[in-house]
Amino acid sequence: MQQAAETVMAVGVTEAARRLGLSARTVATLIARRELPSRRVGRRRIIPIAALEAFLRCDHPTGLGRREDFAEEDGTSRR
Repeated sequence: MQQAAETVMAVGVTEAARRLGLSARTVATLIARRELPSRRVGRRRIIPIAALEAFLRCDHPTGLGRREDFAEEDGTSRR
């Protein structure tokens, strides 16, 4: 008898980074800024697959698109 395919519901930071095409450090920053939901299980941090999908759909609060992140009209940057 064949077993049913296992459904992964959450992944670690490294796997989340791979799936998003980001670095693990960037994912950790998103978690620290509470822009990507996660849970701590023992020493491990896990991110629900649904949270990754929501992040990709832009169903999340981010600092992206803030006026200060872009060049001013006179061509200077605030950063």
